[in-house]
Amino acid sequence: MDTLVVLSYSGVFVFAVTGVLKARTKRLDIFGAAVLAFVTAYGGGTIRDLLIGIRPVNWVNDNLAIFIVLASTVVAFFFKMNTNIIKKLIFWVDAFGIGLFTIVGIQVALRAGISSGYSLVMGIITATFGGLLADVLCNKVPSILKPGELYATACLIGGSLFLLMHQYKLQSDISMITAILVIASIRIFAIRKKLQLPRI
Repeated sequence: MDTLVVLSYSGVFVFAVTGVLKARTKRLDIFGAAVLAFVTAYGGGTIRDLLIGIRPVNWVNDNLAIFIVLASTVVAFFFKMNTNIIKKLIFWVDAFGIGLFTIVGIQVALRAGISSGYSLVMGIITATFGGLLADVLCNKVPSILKPGELYATACLIGGSLFLLMHQYKLQSDISMITAILVIASIRIFAIRKKLQLPRI
């Protein structure tokens, strides 16, 4: 199992947990939690695959991935935590989740023959659109659209760094891990320091 596959399944687990935790803040039942887990874990990757013409999309016929979503739903749904802890956990899990899925999305696009620039766009879509869809289903303003989040911006910076390291043929595993940590760090730092892009 290569590093990309490991990262992909790790991202599925992390984002599925994020989806379930969001469901708990909205007091949804376990079916609603499973729907949010699936949408969060696979929404971005599905849109990416449709845009670049991968058929079938990534989760079709992937029994392990479906099992990961269902298992994470059961574990996260029944694990008792108060609301403040859940919100903090969502933030930390999501910060590393967008890092994982940005790199996965870029790598999938590159392997499909997509140019570096559009591969970066596919990485950002993979990382952010699952959460965007889940937030819409929860009747929330998506994090990617909120000021002071630097959500997609973190993916843009970390993804660009990964592509730069990839271009200079640096060791692939080191490049991926470095970029993931950069994305997560930017996201965490931006929230703690209340950084934001200029408003219109």
